[in-house]
Amino acid sequence: MTEESLPIPRQHVKERATNEFRRFIVIFLYLWVVFGLLSIHKSLVLAQKHLDYPEHAFAIINALVFSKVLLVGEHFHLGTRFKDKPLIYPILHKCFIFTVVLICFHIAESVLMGVFHGHTFADSFPPILGGSLKGLLSVGVMCFVVLLPFFAFREIGRVVGRTELSALILKPRGSDPRLTFVRDDHKGLDELR
Repeated sequence: MTEESLPIPRQHVKERATNEFRRFIVIFLYLWVVFGLLSIHKSLVLAQKHLDYPEHAFAIINALVFSKVLLVGEHFHLGTRFKDKPLIYPILHKCFIFTVVLICFHIAESVLMGVFHGHTFADSFPPILGGSLKGLLSVGVMCFVVLLPFFAFREIGRVVGRTELSALILKPRGSDPRLTFVRDDHKGLDELR
């Protein structure tokens, strides 16, 4: 019997599903905050006196859908071209690739929903893109910038380890000597001389 035909241990499948669900939740929460903030911004820009609750519900749905899109994109190894280069390269590359993926998916989603509701293709084009190249570029830049911290933390976690990154961010420094910052001013001054 070859290794490929051996059944996958049940614990391995459960552990993998749990890890995948955790990744999904982290992506979802990040995107929900982003889309929620964009909804609040839209309400303020339009000078509405009340929050548009359907818009916030749509932010949750978009966060769920786009989280899955990001996971599927990662599963197909999108944006891994520069994974062995300095971290700035894979971070910027992934931001660019996933910005394009998210915009394309948003356009496809809006057009399909519009056509489903009986609108024409042109009427179904997302209004957030402004119907122009300038609007598309504006949304692209915003999406790129929003994804920067997300992929920065993910890439740093990939290199140093997720557990270590969590410890650096969430643990009190005194509980782990590796997290204590030791400043050696004399060494730095000696190197400058």
